[in-house]
Amino acid sequence: MESSSQSATPTATPPPTTDPLVDEFLEFLSVERSASPRTLINYHHALTSYRQQAATFAAWEAASADDFRAYLFKMMKRGLGRATIRLHFAALRSFYSFLSRRKKLPANPLLAVQLPKLEKKLPVVLTVTQMESLLEAPAAAPKKEKQAPAWAAARDAAILELFYSAGLRLSELVALN
Repeated sequence: MESSSQSATPTATPPPTTDPLVDEFLEFLSVERSASPRTLINYHHALTSYRQQAATFAAWEAASADDFRAYLFKMMKRGLGRATIRLHFAALRSFYSFLSRRKKLPANPLLAVQLPKLEKKLPVVLTVTQMESLLEAPAAAPKKEKQAPAWAAARDAAILELFYSAGLRLSELVALN
Protein backbone atom coordinates (compact mmCIF):
# COMPACT_ATOMS: atom_id res chain seq x y z
CA MET A 1 0.00 0.00 0.00
CA GLU A 2 1.57 3.25 -1.15
CA SER A 3 1.34 6.42 0.84
CA SER A 4 -0.22 9.34 -0.97
CA SER A 5 1.28 11.91 1.35
CA GLN A 6 4.34 13.10 -0.51
CA SER A 7 6.22 16.24 0.32
CA ALA A 8 4.63 19.35 -1.19
CA THR A 9 7.72 21.51 -0.83
CA PRO A 10 9.34 22.78 -4.03
CA THR A 11 12.45 20.99 -5.18
CA ALA A 12 15.78 22.75 -5.39
CA THR A 13 16.43 21.55 -8.92
CA PRO A 14 14.18 22.01 -11.91
CA PRO A 15 12.34 19.00 -13.26
CA PRO A 16 14.04 17.23 -16.18
CA THR A 17 13.16 18.37 -19.66
CA THR A 18 13.16 16.60 -22.98
CA ASP A 19 15.34 19.32 -24.50
CA PRO A 20 19.04 18.41 -24.36
CA LEU A 21 20.15 22.01 -25.06
CA VAL A 22 18.15 23.34 -22.12
CA ASP A 23 19.43 20.53 -19.90
CA GLU A 24 23.01 21.30 -20.90
CA PHE A 25 22.47 25.02 -20.29
CA LEU A 26 21.00 24.43 -16.82
CA GLU A 27 23.89 22.13 -15.97
CA PHE A 28 26.30 24.83 -17.16
CA LEU A 29 24.59 27.38 -14.90
CA SER A 30 24.65 25.02 -11.95
CA VAL A 31 28.19 23.68 -12.27
CA GLU A 32 30.21 26.43 -13.92
CA ARG A 33 28.32 29.52 -12.84
CA SER A 34 27.20 28.24 -9.41
CA ALA A 35 23.72 29.61 -9.99
CA SER A 36 21.30 29.41 -7.11
CA PRO A 37 18.61 26.72 -7.13
CA ARG A 38 15.95 29.43 -7.49
CA THR A 39 17.70 30.82 -10.58
CA LEU A 40 17.76 27.36 -12.12
CA ILE A 41 14.04 26.92 -11.49
CA ASN A 42 13.21 30.38 -12.90
CA TYR A 43 15.36 29.88 -16.00
CA HIS A 44 13.92 26.42 -16.60
CA HIS A 45 10.41 27.84 -16.29
CA ALA A 46 11.19 30.72 -18.68
CA LEU A 47 12.66 28.44 -21.34
CA THR A 48 9.91 25.83 -21.19
CA SER A 49 7.25 28.58 -21.18
CA TYR A 50 8.69 29.99 -24.38
CA ARG A 51 8.74 26.57 -26.04
CA GLN A 52 5.13 25.90 -25.05
CA GLN A 53 3.73 29.33 -25.88
CA ALA A 54 5.68 30.31 -28.98
CA ALA A 55 3.35 29.95 -31.93
CA THR A 56 5.94 28.72 -34.41
CA PHE A 57 8.59 27.04 -32.27
CA ALA A 58 10.46 24.42 -34.28
CA ALA A 59 14.00 24.59 -32.88
CA TRP A 60 16.07 27.04 -30.88
CA GLU A 61 18.31 27.63 -33.89
CA ALA A 62 15.31 28.57 -36.07
CA ALA A 63 13.84 31.22 -33.75
CA SER A 64 13.93 34.77 -35.06
CA ALA A 65 13.71 38.19 -33.46
CA ASP A 66 10.13 38.45 -34.73
CA ASP A 67 9.25 35.23 -32.88
CA PHE A 68 10.54 36.73 -29.65
CA ARG A 69 8.75 40.03 -30.28
CA ALA A 70 5.50 38.10 -30.76
CA TYR A 71 6.16 36.24 -27.50
CA LEU A 72 6.88 39.54 -25.74
CA PHE A 73 3.61 40.97 -27.06
CA LYS A 74 1.75 37.86 -25.87
CA MET A 75 3.24 38.17 -22.38
CA MET A 76 2.34 41.84 -22.15
CA LYS A 77 -1.19 41.10 -23.38
CA ARG A 78 -1.58 38.52 -20.58
CA GLY A 79 -0.88 41.31 -18.10
CA LEU A 80 2.41 39.99 -16.75
CA GLY A 81 4.51 42.50 -14.84
CA ARG A 82 7.48 44.12 -16.49
CA ALA A 83 9.85 42.55 -13.98
CA THR A 84 8.49 39.08 -14.81
CA ILE A 85 8.84 39.71 -18.53
CA ARG A 86 12.39 40.96 -18.07
CA LEU A 87 13.24 37.86 -15.99
CA HIS A 88 11.95 35.57 -18.75
CA PHE A 89 13.93 37.42 -21.37
CA ALA A 90 17.06 37.47 -19.19
CA ALA A 91 16.84 33.67 -19.14
CA LEU A 92 16.33 33.54 -22.91
CA ARG A 93 19.21 35.96 -23.55
CA SER A 94 21.52 34.03 -21.28
CA PHE A 95 20.51 30.81 -23.01
CA TYR A 96 21.21 32.26 -26.47
CA SER A 97 24.51 33.65 -25.27
CA PHE A 98 25.37 30.12 -24.13
CA LEU A 99 24.30 28.73 -27.52
CA SER A 100 26.45 31.29 -29.32
CA ARG A 101 29.54 30.48 -27.28
CA ARG A 102 29.21 26.74 -26.82
CA LYS A 103 27.17 25.59 -29.79
CA LYS A 104 28.46 28.16 -32.30
CA LEU A 105 25.01 29.55 -33.05
CA PRO A 106 25.68 32.17 -35.74
CA ALA A 107 23.42 34.95 -34.41
CA ASN A 108 21.57 35.81 -31.23
CA PRO A 109 18.05 36.91 -32.30
CA LEU A 110 17.34 38.39 -28.88
CA LEU A 111 19.84 41.20 -29.41
CA ALA A 112 17.29 42.84 -31.72
CA VAL A 113 14.43 42.66 -29.19
CA GLN A 114 13.85 45.71 -27.04
CA LEU A 115 12.24 45.05 -23.66
CA PRO A 116 9.92 47.33 -21.72
CA LYS A 117 11.65 49.45 -19.12
CA LEU A 118 11.06 48.73 -15.45
CA GLU A 119 8.54 50.88 -13.68
CA LYS A 120 10.11 53.33 -11.28
CA LYS A 121 7.95 53.69 -8.22
CA LEU A 122 8.39 56.60 -5.86
CA PRO A 123 8.94 55.65 -2.24
CA VAL A 124 6.15 56.28 0.24
CA VAL A 125 7.16 58.98 2.70
CA LEU A 126 5.64 60.08 5.98
CA THR A 127 4.31 63.58 6.50
CA VAL A 128 5.90 65.80 9.13
CA THR A 129 2.91 65.27 11.43
CA GLN A 130 3.09 61.47 11.04
CA MET A 131 6.81 61.47 11.78
CA GLU A 132 6.38 63.68 14.87
CA SER A 133 3.68 61.38 16.27
CA LEU A 134 5.88 58.36 15.56
CA LEU A 135 8.82 59.91 17.43
CA GLU A 136 6.56 60.83 20.38
CA ALA A 137 5.00 57.35 20.58
CA PRO A 138 7.62 55.72 22.87
CA ALA A 139 7.29 58.48 25.49
CA ALA A 140 3.48 58.47 25.29
CA ALA A 141 3.16 54.73 25.82
CA PRO A 142 1.31 53.88 29.06
CA LYS A 143 3.54 52.64 31.86
CA LYS A 144 2.88 49.17 33.23
CA GLU A 145 4.26 47.62 36.38
CA LYS A 146 6.32 44.78 34.85
CA GLN A 147 7.48 46.45 31.68
CA ALA A 148 10.76 47.61 30.18
CA PRO A 149 13.03 49.88 32.25
CA ALA A 150 12.35 53.62 32.40
CA TRP A 151 15.16 54.41 29.94
CA ALA A 152 13.62 52.14 27.22
CA ALA A 153 11.32 54.89 25.93
CA ALA A 154 14.27 57.24 25.36
CA ARG A 155 16.18 54.41 23.64
CA ASP A 156 13.24 53.61 21.37
CA ALA A 157 12.81 57.28 20.45
CA ALA A 158 16.54 57.50 19.63
CA ILE A 159 16.31 54.40 17.43
CA LEU A 160 13.33 55.83 15.53
CA GLU A 161 15.09 59.20 15.14
CA LEU A 162 18.22 57.50 13.78
CA PHE A 163 16.15 55.32 11.45
CA TYR A 164 14.33 58.32 9.99
CA SER A 165 17.09 60.94 10.00
CA ALA A 166 19.80 58.72 8.53
CA GLY A 167 17.47 57.21 5.92
CA LEU A 168 18.45 53.69 6.93
CA ARG A 169 16.88 50.56 5.58
CA LEU A 170 15.28 48.40 8.24
CA SER A 171 17.90 45.68 7.69
CA GLU A 172 20.66 48.26 8.21
CA LEU A 173 19.05 49.46 11.44
CA VAL A 174 18.69 45.92 12.78
CA ALA A 175 22.33 45.15 11.95
CA LEU A 176 23.65 48.05 14.03
CA ASN A 177 25.60 47.07 17.10
